[in-house]
Order: sequence, then C-alpha cells, then structure tokens
Amino acid sequence: MTTTAEQLAQAFEPLVEAIGAAVVASEDIEEGDITIEWQGKPAIGIRLEDIVSLERLIATVEAQLGANLSDLNRADKQRAVRLLDDRGAFRLRRSIEDVGESMGVSRITIYNYLSAQREASE
Repeated sequence: MTTTAEQLAQAFEPLVEAIGAAVVASEDIEEGDITIEWQGKPAIGIRLEDIVSLERLIATVEAQLGANLSDLNRADKQRAVRLLDDRGAFRLRRSIEDVGESMGVSRITIYNYLSAQREASE
C-alpha cells in the first residue's frame, strides 16, 4: 500500500513536471517551497526551480503542440501565442521578440496574433 504522501506526489507529478518543479518529502521542505498539507500535516513539498523563464514556457507549449514553434503552421502558431499569453509569457522582458525569433516570424506578427486573439475574446 502506498502512503498518502506517495499518492499526492503521484497526483501532482504532471503539474510539477509541466512547470519544471520538483516534489520533495515533507522532511525536506525548505523556505520558499510550497507545502501540500493532508489532514493538517505537511505531506509533500513542491520546490519551484526555474519556472518563470520564457525558454521553459516555450518548451512546455512545444511539447503540448508536438513540434518546435518554427515548424508550426500559421493556425498552430496563433494557438501557441494564445497558450503563451495565457501562461503570462508576454509579461516577461523581450518576450515578443524572443517568441517571434523562435517562430521565425516578426514581432509585428506576434502583435497581430495577440491583437486578433484579444478581439476574438471580446
């Protein structure tokens, strides 16, 4: 039989992997870790490691879409921009230019994709 901590670690694994974090045992939780409690006691910790980087966000979207950004067709590039925007990528410094470079399009194209996306949701 698995312990509650093992079950929680297994349940959180897809999220932890997607954001580039790590699960730590309750006895290894440090300041800055996110403590997951079960029945009022620390069960596991989530250690945030290199999460807020544009490279990580791009890698996650590429994995989700199954191809490098530069290899996507126009519709999938627009979808990728929407996913990146939903995840806050464009709040990072120089992200428009860097995403455009990763896609092989201009920053104006990225602005156009964002504009069209925001108009469609109004």
